[in-house]
Amino acid sequence: MAGARRLSGRPEATAKAVTFGVCATSDPRVDEQSRQRCVNIAEMVAEVVAEGVRMPDGRPVEVVWSDLLIDGERQADVVGRQFREAGVEAVICAPDTWAFPQLTLISLLGHLPREVPLNITCGNSGPKPGVVYAHATSGSLAQSGRLLALNIGTWPDTGMKPKMSEATAESLIDWCYAALTAVGLRGRRVVVFGHDSMGMETALAHVIPTRRTFGIEITRLDMKLLGDMLEKGAYDREELRAFRAWIDKHVANRLELRDDADSERFNQSLAMYLIVRDLMADLNAVGGGFMSQLEWGSDLRGNPLPVADAMESLFNSTFDHNGPRPVLPYATEADTQGLLTMLFMTWLSGGSPPLFMDFRKVWEPWEIKRLAESMNVEFSGEETWARRGFVDGNNSGSASFNWAAAPGASPAECMEGVSMPLVDESYFPGGGNSVTFLSPGGISGIAARLAYSELSGRFSVIWDEASTISMPEKLAEAVCKTTDYTWPHTFVTPKYATMLEYKQYAPANHFHMTWDLKPARLQHWMDMTAVFSQTPWSARLEWIEGVDRPLPLLYLLNGGETNAKLALGGRA
Repeated sequence: MAGARRLSGRPEATAKAVTFGVCATSDPRVDEQSRQRCVNIAEMVAEVVAEGVRMPDGRPVEVVWSDLLIDGERQADVVGRQFREAGVEAVICAPDTWAFPQLTLISLLGHLPREVPLNITCGNSGPKPGVVYAHATSGSLAQSGRLLALNIGTWPDTGMKPKMSEATAESLIDWCYAALTAVGLRGRRVVVFGHDSMGMETALAHVIPTRRTFGIEITRLDMKLLGDMLEKGAYDREELRAFRAWIDKHVANRLELRDDADSERFNQSLAMYLIVRDLMADLNAVGGGFMSQLEWGSDLRGNPLPVADAMESLFNSTFDHNGPRPVLPYATEADTQGLLTMLFMTWLSGGSPPLFMDFRKVWEPWEIKRLAESMNVEFSGEETWARRGFVDGNNSGSASFNWAAAPGASPAECMEGVSMPLVDESYFPGGGNSVTFLSPGGISGIAARLAYSELSGRFSVIWDEASTISMPEKLAEAVCKTTDYTWPHTFVTPKYATMLEYKQYAPANHFHMTWDLKPARLQHWMDMTAVFSQTPWSARLEWIEGVDRPLPLLYLLNGGETNAKLALGGRA
């Protein structure tokens, strides 16, 4: 007798890892040895993904693969149903022989949602050309309006267990991180305290476009809730004492306190972290933001409360007083577009800590050289800061403690570079302590900013590869004192943008940088989400071999990337 099946009401604390499905196509007329080679290649591709891709919290992704070669519609139905039952969210096809597109992969895709990211990875094989199949299928799907990433790489033409080249594996893994980010964040949420970000249109919570484009929900809580919970002491007091002891150990006398009242205000700042951490965990949030200004800490019509700098820095770090922890990207000033920028780049990089900065002062080469000369600082003119200039990234909140040291540094090494001076009480009458440090030079990654346009209803990312730079201590000190000395400073030089271009095309007053993030990953993700890629730098080529992902054929058939993304509307 038929009956309904009741699902368990037990909630899972952790969202499941993203699941990749790997399959291989073939032709029933192909000899058995070549068919077994196809199966072995599918297994090889699956193992490369399983070993090389991690969720931002360090968990491995789920990878399933089928040893049933897809020769035609019957096998496509079987594998398609297996993938659906396994919860496959991204598909990789690894052909090594000729096959028939409509009978194989195209039939399999009918079992899965249209938005499932799709990749074909193959060797440039000659004997029984899987590459011919790859091109035929790529063309078929492009004509039907379906986005496909084509990774024609290298592995030996012969042998039962070929091994893909490192470059082929790298390209595959880059795509996987983009797919992980695109599908792994669907149905997730961020939690933002407060309302509009100080009236900054460039930072507003575009709730419906964000939901439509990325599948992310923006949960908005009033800052009053946090104020009430702080007043009620809705946190573990024993943990707060241990937390404060950890700060005292690692920051020591670099924590500026004048009296017991200052100490209590700082403890309130730490308590805010504990409260918000637990609220975010309760909501399964992947990131957050806090408005602060003006109502929380600056408006004298109310009762100004301590600044949230320490809280924000901790969320953006890979550790806290309890040890290692995944980054939870967190934006100061309730800058939701800044939050989303950091969230996407953290996931794309596999969990690297983001940096939230003001696009504060742009030092063109002539200006920094003039300052150096006035201070009798010796330089050759070949230094990056003298030749290219830089931006002094400088903001009072959200500065990840990791950026006080080089990538790979221990928590203790990071905290050695951190100071916590008292805030300017004329600006923040609620008091408290800011966070400050000077980032070391030589950190490379991508500096970027998400932006939204009401005209197109689409998001864009304005980005460039970038590196941090260092300069003589005397000169660095003068640069820091030119802006807000007691805030964090990171000197950022873009790879292609001139300083004139950089300051002209900044989409907002905040920008963000993440290390260990490659252009190809960002580009693949923008393909999957139909986000416009903006690199208006005259020195950057449209496509750089070995750096950029190949342009999808779909774009070429539709008048270019922008036209295609407008047509896709996020339905790639």
